[in-house]
Amino acid sequence: MQVLVIEPERRPKVRDIDGSLKSMQEIVGGLIQPIYLDDSVALICNDEGKLMNLPANRGLRDKDRQIYDIVFGTFFLCGTPADSDHFTSLTPEQIEQYQKLFYTPETFLGMDGHIVCIPMEADREVASDGRHI
Repeated sequence: MQVLVIEPERRPKVRDIDGSLKSMQEIVGGLIQPIYLDDSVALICNDEGKLMNLPANRGLRDKDRQIYDIVFGTFFLCGTPADSDHFTSLTPEQIEQYQKLFYTPETFLGMDGHIVCIPMEADREVASDGRHI
């Protein structure tokens, strides 16, 4: 199953998993919780990510781009076909759409009783000669 994995402070990466509960739990580091982003895509995160004090990862936004929740810890996106009780691979179009949506890592700060989201530069890859690329 081809999924899109989003780790804190990193850009999304396409990954192949076997689709078992164990493989999903390994990615998120515990019990899984699906959050349905639309009729065909689910965000799978750690059900206890906030309680476990996992690092804040990305904000979830409504249609007006206002943050309504924050996902803590590593999560992944997968397909949710209609009339099915299991998850599937993302389509190439879904991968492209959600890579763009979650491309920029975010950090969150509390200011004057509000949570502020700040886009951040992702960790850069390091070449074999030590250069950042």
